[in-house]
Amino acid sequence: MIEDILNYISSLTPTWIYVALFLFSFLENIFPPSPSDLVVVIGGSLVSKGTIDFVPAVLTTTLGSIIGFVVIFYFGSTVDKKLIRAGKIRFVSIETLDKVEQWFNKYGYGIIVANRFLPGTRAVISFFAGLSELNLKKSILLASISALAWNSIIIYLGLVFGDHVEIVDKYLGTYSNAIVILTLIILIFFAIKYFIKKRKKLE
Repeated sequence: MIEDILNYISSLTPTWIYVALFLFSFLENIFPPSPSDLVVVIGGSLVSKGTIDFVPAVLTTTLGSIIGFVVIFYFGSTVDKKLIRAGKIRFVSIETLDKVEQWFNKYGYGIIVANRFLPGTRAVISFFAGLSELNLKKSILLASISALAWNSIIIYLGLVFGDHVEIVDKYLGTYSNAIVILTLIILIFFAIKYFIKKRKKLE
């Protein structure tokens, strides 16, 4: 698959390569999971060949990430919490809302800074940041810093490894799996903690 994507993107003109990098970075926030990080790494390999330039590639992918973040943030901000508490929005429970609001009240902006470094959870973080009514301007600024740092790193890795992007993809896959497992462990821990507290109240 990597070779097919590399060959296809390589066949495009520089303008369309930038468009592809923008779209994949944007769509990952809207329809996760997507191979956006892999495509961005491939963009880095094209920088090493002189097909496109490093700075425009970083700016293009970062812009796509930011706009995607804002779209989902806005969607989250439009959700009526009263409907959630009334049980009319089934994909978000009252317990989840309460727990997420506690998290974002305590760590909200820190989570946004880490946003791009947490593959598999980016759209969820954007949504709940909006739902928790975090400051939009501050959220966009921190999301921009996070996206800029992450995209710079993986484009640079693509540049360094050139045609051997499968090496970077392998380690990104391992990193993503580790983040997902760690996230699940944390969620299970807090779920158990919540039910223990609830049980003690009933006793």
